[in-house]
Amino acid sequence: MFRKRRRGEDISHALKSWEYDIRQEMMVRKIRGDDARMKIQMRLDLGLLQMEEEGRPDGKHPHGKESLLDYFEYIVEKMRRKYGSSVDFTLDKDDCYALQQEGIQYYYRYLCFFQIGDYGRAERDTSRNLRLFDFVKQYAAEEKLAEEFEQYRPYVMMMNTRAKVLGALKAKNVTRAVDEINHGIDRLERVYDTNRQESSIPRPEVAFLRNWADEIVKHHTPSKKQRLVEELRQAVEREEFEKAAKLRDRINRMKGP
Repeated sequence: MFRKRRRGEDISHALKSWEYDIRQEMMVRKIRGDDARMKIQMRLDLGLLQMEEEGRPDGKHPHGKESLLDYFEYIVEKMRRKYGSSVDFTLDKDDCYALQQEGIQYYYRYLCFFQIGDYGRAERDTSRNLRLFDFVKQYAAEEKLAEEFEQYRPYVMMMNTRAKVLGALKAKNVTRAVDEINHGIDRLERVYDTNRQESSIPRPEVAFLRNWADEIVKHHTPSKKQRLVEELRQAVEREEFEKAAKLRDRINRMKGP
């Protein structure tokens, strides 16, 4: 069935002004919307995905709350204040499905934030989905409903750690980056151990973070020669020429980078 097209419905102009490039893994940009709020756009081969930068990605406010998760958390807190407990609260199959669909929205958005280097918001959205997993695990009416979420926990934990580490590296704080990645590895190991998974079974998220930690130390920790070169530069700036000469001799005797 066709109906008369209304003004603004045809997005052909937007698509033509931002051609899809199959060579790029993800095409993401930030724009200011007609409502003056910032939006995140992802270019797909057949169209365009647009999300709000803040709040729920689709801009909706379920039951007047920022998200469906916030609404259910509000209900739980209201029950606690009124009855002293929330043990009677449960999430049925439809509730879990709606929460899962909402979580997918945040998943797409945090991938976009990674792409544009907004690691603070990527950390925020990954933390939000981990909060979602905790909530469903506690209140799902059936264990199998919670398992639908729990299977993604290691991946989201890894992405949360990545956001923290990349944010630290962007701020040129290598020490904090290494601390964050080691903390992320420890948390993931505890999750796997809690689930009683044998250590011989592959833990891909842990392996990724361990390899990445080695790369960070290798590429961001200065070698002894690099430290001496920096000392030489400072000595020359301070006109400490005798010290500079000794440092230059030491550097010239060293081999390798």
